[in-house]
Amino acid sequence: MSATLLVRQLGLQPYSTTWQAMQDYTDARNPASPDQLWLLEHPPIFTLGQAGKPEHLLNPGTIPVQKTDRGGQVTYHGPGQLIAYLLLDLRRAHLGIRSLVTLLQEAVIALLAEQGIPASARKDAPGVYVGQSKIASLGLRVRRGCCFHGLSLNVEMDLEPFTRINPCGYPGLSVTQLANLGIAADLAGLGRDLSHHLAARLGYTLTFIETEADP
Repeated sequence: MSATLLVRQLGLQPYSTTWQAMQDYTDARNPASPDQLWLLEHPPIFTLGQAGKPEHLLNPGTIPVQKTDRGGQVTYHGPGQLIAYLLLDLRRAHLGIRSLVTLLQEAVIALLAEQGIPASARKDAPGVYVGQSKIASLGLRVRRGCCFHGLSLNVEMDLEPFTRINPCGYPGLSVTQLANLGIAADLAGLGRDLSHHLAARLGYTLTFIETEADP
């Protein structure tokens, strides 16, 4: 019998409270705690991962900067970007962190293929790319054998803030989104489709919680 992935659709949520909620859930987990996928958006914010170097923040201006505990360098979150946070018991799922990164990338690539967009991953820079432009970023944290954080997919957002940073620590890295590729997509629908791609690769069934206000 397959395990269940509980999908929570949370809408627009502040970064700091969501991050704290992920930590709280991970710290309180026990072997019976369900794995969860949180789908949401964040108000404008730059986040610096554990290895994040301040010199990659070129000109943040009035957009807040948050140092966080995920892997990776600096990225931008804002409305119109699909955030998918995966809270997973890696031991129960029999997954290592590299396998999980591959799984996340494959799920996004399959999602984009459904939209007619060929995409790929790179060995030297985690994420998903369309040509030379990055469309999805990944960053994870593992604690007590469980992971949290996840991925962000650019759908229809203001990309200008990416020019204020070296995205993911790469100077001059081009960033794109579905809207720039001629795809008008519903964020909630994309989230549900992504959930199915993730569940298929995990061997999980899905349970959706359709309406929620807080993580």
